[in-house]
Amino acid sequence: MLTACAALLAGCNTTEQVATPDVTNAPAIGFARIAPGSEEAFMLNVGRRTYFSAGSAEIDDTARMTLDKQAAWLQENPAWYAKIQGFADDPGNAADNTALSTRRANATMAYLIGKGVDPRRLWAKGYGTQRKVRDCPEQECQAQNRRTVTNLRENKD
Repeated sequence: MLTACAALLAGCNTTEQVATPDVTNAPAIGFARIAPGSEEAFMLNVGRRTYFSAGSAEIDDTARMTLDKQAAWLQENPAWYAKIQGFADDPGNAADNTALSTRRANATMAYLIGKGVDPRRLWAKGYGTQRKVRDCPEQECQAQNRRTVTNLRENKD
């Protein structure tokens, strides 16, 4: 029986039977038609969200990695404007959360400007606890709401 199973498993070697990309950055199925410089390319290849610690508007090392990519992309694609939206899910009242989300949006915008993005192409707005990703009591879940989102726009509104 063991020999029969081994023979069957040997036939399961699909290295030559399944076509796989021969490069690490091969296009994923379904994403091959995303135009360079498009909003979809920004979301897929760069990322539009940055996250913050509770009660903080300080940009940490993880956020810097995303924002560095955003800044480079925005400089390569100067036709786009970007609205930086800040959000909070922190203890406190609505006014405190709106102020914190505004500080997060402004910190994100200032970082992008510091990396060379034209400030006339950026604007920031804090939304407090509006537009939660998830509404939940767990700390790990609430952390998803402590973010900024860089939304591309064709015009400054």
